[in-house]
Amino acid sequence: MNRNAIGMFDSGVGGLTVMKEVITELPEEDIIYLGDTKRFPYGSKSKETIIKCTKQAIDFLLTKNVKAIVIACGTATSQALDEVKQIYNIPIIGIIEPTINYINDKDNIRSVGVIATAGTINSKSWEKNLFKMNPNLEVISKACPLLAPMAEEGWTENEIAKLTIKEYLKELHKVDSLILGCTHYPLFTKAIEEEMDKDVDIINTGKVVSKYLKRFLTEKSLLSTNSKGNYDIYLTDLDCNFEKVAKEFLNLPIELKKADILN
Repeated sequence: MNRNAIGMFDSGVGGLTVMKEVITELPEEDIIYLGDTKRFPYGSKSKETIIKCTKQAIDFLLTKNVKAIVIACGTATSQALDEVKQIYNIPIIGIIEPTINYINDKDNIRSVGVIATAGTINSKSWEKNLFKMNPNLEVISKACPLLAPMAEEGWTENEIAKLTIKEYLKELHKVDSLILGCTHYPLFTKAIEEEMDKDVDIINTGKVVSKYLKRFLTEKSLLSTNSKGNYDIYLTDLDCNFEKVAKEFLNLPIELKKADILN
């Protein structure tokens, strides 16, 4: 058993979709969340920049004595996870491996759609991992660069969001499964469900990651003995729309703290 917190980070509010699922799955766990709002968005940045941002986020979370780190960001997972796993002596979990394992357990998935940021799609990380699991899969990938900025503004259910989703998904209606490969995208779940065929399995990576994390902590005897978890949220820039979106989405009292990690 280990009462230290779980560390988690994203470029902004997107990682809250993972945090919310972890709270549901592991209500006894403390969580320290870092939103790198000063450098949002990650999706249009170079791989070198993403790796630097990821290292700085991990270094910050390590100062809080976390017991494991969740990269609650599709872009950072796809471009930095492999490198930072070789550097740090702490469990680091991204969103790709748990999702691949989830799909591998399904017998009826022959075609997969992936929507994510441009950086994630260009890295081809999802395709590489999906084909490694099953080389016969049909994979259709689509960059959706407008969605993360819209989520940061809270524009997830208005007409602009619906029209944008409609345009992005027009070639993906018939897939067996749709991976929401950016953690901002579950904030658009209602609009996405309205566009997709009813039998499409829409994968919220936060739900998959939370179950994976629970199994991992259980196997490593790292589960908390707290009666109820506490949650601290740090941002690299407090002058943003994060608080409004976070309060509405998490339905929890939110007190934001400043994280000075940039150099």
